[in-house]
Amino acid sequence: MAIVDKKSLEEEACILRFCKIVLGWDYVQLLKESKKNSRNIGDGSAPGLRKVKDTYTDIDDYLATFEPLLFEEVKAQIVQGRDEEEVSEWKFAIVRECSETDGFSIPVVGYKAEEGESISQNDLLLLSKTKFQEGTRLPTTYAFALAEHRQGDLLRVRMWLDGEVKGINTDEVVSCPRLLSMHSLIGNLINDPNRGLYILKICSLSTIVREYIGLQSIGSLPFKDLILTATDSSPSPGEQSWKIPRPLMEFIETNHNESQLAAIHASLSRKAFVLIQGPPGTGKTQTILGLLSAILHATPARVHSRGGLSEIKRGPYLPLQEKYVMWGQASPWLTGINPRDEIVPKDGDDGVFPTTGNELKPEIVTSSRKYRVRVLVCAPSNSALDEIVLRLLNTGVRDENDHAYNPKIVRIGLKPHHSVRAVSMDYLVEQKLSSMNSTSDKQKHGAAGRDRDSVRSSILSEAAIVFSTLSFSGSSLFSKLNSGFDVVIIDEAAQAVEPATLVPLANGCKQVFLVGDPVQLPATVISPIAEKFGYGMSLFKRFQRAGYPVQMLKTQYRMHPEIRSFPSKEFYDEALEDGPDVKDQTVRLWHDYRCFGPFCFFDIHEGKESQPSGSGSWVNVDEVEFVLLMYHKLVTRYPELKSSSRLAIISPYRHQVKLFRERFQDTFGVESDKVVDINTVDGFQGREKDVAIFSCVRASKDKGIGFVADFRRMNVGITRARASVLVVGSASTLKKDEHWNNLLESAEKRNCLLKVSKPYTAFFSDENLKSMVAKDQSMPEDAEGGMAVDNNAPIYSNLGDAEQGQAADENEYGDGDGDGDDDGGYGED
Repeated sequence: MAIVDKKSLEEEACILRFCKIVLGWDYVQLLKESKKNSRNIGDGSAPGLRKVKDTYTDIDDYLATFEPLLFEEVKAQIVQGRDEEEVSEWKFAIVRECSETDGFSIPVVGYKAEEGESISQNDLLLLSKTKFQEGTRLPTTYAFALAEHRQGDLLRVRMWLDGEVKGINTDEVVSCPRLLSMHSLIGNLINDPNRGLYILKICSLSTIVREYIGLQSIGSLPFKDLILTATDSSPSPGEQSWKIPRPLMEFIETNHNESQLAAIHASLSRKAFVLIQGPPGTGKTQTILGLLSAILHATPARVHSRGGLSEIKRGPYLPLQEKYVMWGQASPWLTGINPRDEIVPKDGDDGVFPTTGNELKPEIVTSSRKYRVRVLVCAPSNSALDEIVLRLLNTGVRDENDHAYNPKIVRIGLKPHHSVRAVSMDYLVEQKLSSMNSTSDKQKHGAAGRDRDSVRSSILSEAAIVFSTLSFSGSSLFSKLNSGFDVVIIDEAAQAVEPATLVPLANGCKQVFLVGDPVQLPATVISPIAEKFGYGMSLFKRFQRAGYPVQMLKTQYRMHPEIRSFPSKEFYDEALEDGPDVKDQTVRLWHDYRCFGPFCFFDIHEGKESQPSGSGSWVNVDEVEFVLLMYHKLVTRYPELKSSSRLAIISPYRHQVKLFRERFQDTFGVESDKVVDINTVDGFQGREKDVAIFSCVRASKDKGIGFVADFRRMNVGITRARASVLVVGSASTLKKDEHWNNLLESAEKRNCLLKVSKPYTAFFSDENLKSMVAKDQSMPEDAEGGMAVDNNAPIYSNLGDAEQGQAADENEYGDGDGDGDDDGGYGED
């Protein structure tokens, strides 16, 4: 308990420091600085900021690098919060009371909360004497406040009104007339019903507050030296290594390939950190499930002998009937109905530790299970997390006797997908409370039994595997745990900033698995300044750069070899290999046409990019027209593709995605989500389709290509397809980037780069398509080295010796190249 109290005190100290720095900032000044920075980010130099390094000498060096960059990200989130499409409105509030604590003012204000009011804990608010209005004189009395608690129409907030902290040194506080004026105003307004102030919600700081606490926890982590130096100085495992029973090992060896097995064996070494790189289609989730089976059923090697498990000292062997009595005493629900099981989830676990052949034997006391390992599985986003949960529910894990079962799990956090709702915390809490209220023993449970917090803690403590987003693993629910986790597995670890990765580690653990791919989607960083200084580099990538060993999964089972060939060469040093029969399994009827082959690039050289009014995003109407015609021709000839589960349209830009969806409605009279999956590159991370059509958007002679140039998003965009990836873009524009140029050269060598001219309908005419039928694999080539074509079909030609370009894929966030790309960001939960 003392440890928990110490941790709580440390977290409270972190929050106070964070609040002192942030709440004293001048909102108007932040907006001015943001506009200045957007025009000129500079050459990567800024006072007080250091570039992220591969290794650090000590904790002070580490914090001096990351803390200032984190606060730059806070500033960017504040500015972006007011730029969002859906912003809150000013609300008039009456000051009910105000207290002082730790130098902070804690006012309680009353306001009329409308239905669906969104103000909640850790929301950053702006309090002002008058409303901010565009084009009018700005007020002189305003300040930030952090929402602490809301009940109905009453809201308690925290404010720092002593002055502005100089930089991030909380010992240097500069007096500020603006804050002093706000302090006086609040005092004068207490209980005056005729006067008040105005409140505006800016953004939520929940996630970055937790990341700040995670960052500050570095000094208390048992493997802090390893994190600083990216070097494991511990002795070779030797007797520390763990083993798993032979039946389970035989299953793992049979169902995993060589590189997957190497990753699982690394887990048994009990190294503090294990890095697993999973390129597209290499069975990353399958490997994680194998890891879970191994971790949950491993025992120290020292209790093994050559003939199996060595004899463990036990009490006298009891007759079966006496065992039943003892099990009944240890687990009362075995002789009755567990209240939690009265309502069994339809597609989740059954609320009881699963059995392994003996229905009276709960998993917690099975055979040689002397060690009960607790595992925390995290991911940066809800969608990535739910993917693992769903796979676990569908396939289960294996026990020491190679029997499949579903371990007791709980998924914590917001917005669980409906397919995993049966194991979500909120659902299980409602089930438990409902069961308690339906029993005749209500008084025994009392208020504590019905208290949601105690029920949540109970569910959390009972689970063998807990699933949570990185952010939510820093919630108060975890801080109340009496014991930490033995193992933490972080999926999509290369898609998280380093402070976010530290959040779950603060809960305590002995071993950490970072699973991800540094050459797929990067972490989201809103601040262009922080991005310039390397804040977007993940812990996975930093370790890899420092030379820490990485287990790479090498066999891919998703893509046709013609799709795999380029990313393998460009991003993975030719390390990727095809699984058995991958080519046969990904051949499709539409491959008869060269333009619908496994890979094809369509050069829309007359296309034009544009920016919708008031938007930082980009669209390309010509590419939309071409893609709609391509889609129509594909689904007309191959009706099986008329399904959102089979065909996807991907674009780097949010507004291009929006335009595609609108045009589908206008052209086909049907909502796009019923017949095709349309989304941004970021929205497709970890997903796959039979056919993926990729619209690059950018097309100009004198501008850059924005975040389309991000090779990681390029990699994601062209590896979503199993059978065919059809890229649509401007070769002359994309060639400005090295990776896209390499892709176009590769496409040309493979005779799958086509130049398209208007009218696009002519390109997809029956006559022209007939000219592109691949009669066999040895079609004659023209003099330019391109594919043979019908000379009477002038609307397309092989690019031959024309310009080679590059193509990339981007996400929907600002790219910082000064061309105005700014598609917003996303928050975790």
